[in-house]
Amino acid sequence: MERKDQTQPAETNVISEYGKTLMVHVDTSPGQKILDLGCGTGDLTAVLAANGADVLGIDNSAEMIVKARYSHPELMFAEIDALELPYDEEFDTVFSNSVFHWIPDVDHLLAEIRRALKPGGKLVCEFGAASNIATMRQAFAAASARHGREYRERFYCPTPDEFFDRLKAARFEPERVLEFDRQTPLPGGADGLRHWVCRFLKSDLEPFSASVQEQILTEVETACRPLLWNGSEFIVDYRRLRAVAFKR
Repeated sequence: MERKDQTQPAETNVISEYGKTLMVHVDTSPGQKILDLGCGTGDLTAVLAANGADVLGIDNSAEMIVKARYSHPELMFAEIDALELPYDEEFDTVFSNSVFHWIPDVDHLLAEIRRALKPGGKLVCEFGAASNIATMRQAFAAASARHGREYRERFYCPTPDEFFDRLKAARFEPERVLEFDRQTPLPGGADGLRHWVCRFLKSDLEPFSASVQEQILTEVETACRPLLWNGSEFIVDYRRLRAVAFKR
């Protein structure tokens, strides 16, 4: 696949920047073998590898892997489904930023990760917690209902207690599972929210005609503006869950 430009989406850059704070939980020294699960364009894979660790970035998006290889030709990347990991006790750490909420079958995911980790290996992950982007989700659900279609939640966004229990059931020993607010500005100014909805809720918009899609986008903007607009950009009510756990 040919890369058409060298500019990454602004949303991708934001995700990578916030993901760097997760690095404090990862041993990136030489000799460590790390799997970056859901690596996207590979920016965090490069950070993980900067100190000499042996890092492999994987993603189930062929487009993302092409971009990662273009941007970081010195690193290893592979197009692999997180629910079909071909590894047995190979990694010291599995690192994953902003991925788990896209994978509803979290029990299967954790089982695959556990198998890929060496005995005593570490899982370090961050993703959407319960009430993540609640204002937008509620506004979109209401707008969809007004136009005759029920919005079905696709994201896995658990509470800390729920995810703690999932980790224990998957035979991990949680070191920490916590949630926190992360108010996040959307790039794009007045169009930022619209761009976000078109990208992340694309499949939920597609059943509607073009004219109805435009109405829904306008209604979502109108509903969110009093809570999320600061006069120059939309500030989204992200709520994140961060977990560190060891394979038992």
